[in-house]
Amino acid sequence: MGTVTNGIKGAFRIGQTVSVLGRTGINWLRGDRPPTPRLLRQTFESLGATYIKLGQFIASSPTFFPKEYVEEFQYCLDKTPNLPFGVIKKIIREELGRPLDEVYAEIDPVALASASIAQVHAARLVTGEEVVIKVQKPGVENILLTDLNFLYLSARILETLAPKLSWTSMSGIVEEIQRTMMEECDFIKEANNLKVFRDFLHDTHNEDAAVPRVFEHCSTRRILTMERFHGVSLTDLESIRGYARDPERTLITAMNTWFASLTQCEFFHADVHAGNLMVLKDGRVGFIDFGIVGRIKPDTWQAVSDFISAVMVGNFEGMADAMIRIGITRQTVRVEDLAGDLRRLYQQMDKMVPDEVPYEADQAEDDVNHILMDMVKIGESHGLHFPREFALLLKQFLYFDRYVHILAPEMDVFMDERLNMLH
Repeated sequence: MGTVTNGIKGAFRIGQTVSVLGRTGINWLRGDRPPTPRLLRQTFESLGATYIKLGQFIASSPTFFPKEYVEEFQYCLDKTPNLPFGVIKKIIREELGRPLDEVYAEIDPVALASASIAQVHAARLVTGEEVVIKVQKPGVENILLTDLNFLYLSARILETLAPKLSWTSMSGIVEEIQRTMMEECDFIKEANNLKVFRDFLHDTHNEDAAVPRVFEHCSTRRILTMERFHGVSLTDLESIRGYARDPERTLITAMNTWFASLTQCEFFHADVHAGNLMVLKDGRVGFIDFGIVGRIKPDTWQAVSDFISAVMVGNFEGMADAMIRIGITRQTVRVEDLAGDLRRLYQQMDKMVPDEVPYEADQAEDDVNHILMDMVKIGESHGLHFPREFALLLKQFLYFDRYVHILAPEMDVFMDERLNMLH
């Protein structure tokens, strides 16, 4: 019966999607319309969870999508109205299979955050620990699967009708999106990511960084109960001074921890924006939200390592050579031509962020994306297509570059002996 129900719901969802796309198409044909990227973004937002996530994927994937679409989808915000607390309590109770008061002494009915896939509430366990509960919204997984299967089928049809599109591998992109989104829906995987990173910190004797502890007895595939961290964002310089005597040292801890994870952990945190890096009250750096992680294949890692080494010493020929080995191409790429273009971009970057300009989170995000898109665009202008993991990796480097401008403007990232970029 469940399968039949899912089938009926799936058919209804596809009908709903086709209806919205049809209305968008009619508006587009009438000619009274916004630019195509904006029209597509507005359509995605009206279609809900899957398409909002897809929009965010486009925003963080300049290796796959044109610049004007990547820029437009920066506005695809993953903020949704809170579900009533009664619905949240029901989901938690169903997942635990027992009364809530046997596990939690209290749960704050006001959500800390609400996104398309999950909602987060502060709580306290009966054993006294302060926690947060991440609760998956009802029906999300079924909607994601239905939408992504529909998109995959559409992509395959388009590739058949227009063989030139197969080089961009639209169906491959949809498969990648499906893999990352379904991983985000599986909180057991996120819990495992937290435990693996915790073990990595333990094995590397790193007592200056932390990740939230997972409470397995009240975590399932659809709810995740974690230790609650109290602290401030890594970009809140004034508040950091109340927790850490040396903000520069705190930043170095965060960077060294992340760099070490590239080679000594089975994945790297692939979303180190300011909301996911905290300075805790005891001065440690807290890494939170392990829904998005990146994994680099061993054969690609040597090229990535060489790329980092080349960036550190400003060797543009080395950067170009490594990019050619990381990328996929159908043509011969001239190292010296690519190196020349990278050198010109590097000179522009130096002029772009004067140290005296105050930090603005939105502007920093735009800068990160623009530089990233420019680097990728240069590679693509030479016939290179990069794996998404490389874009994720570059984006984290660029985030850290911005944090240096805020917390340690005098520090030379590539010359400072306290930084261990390559372990």
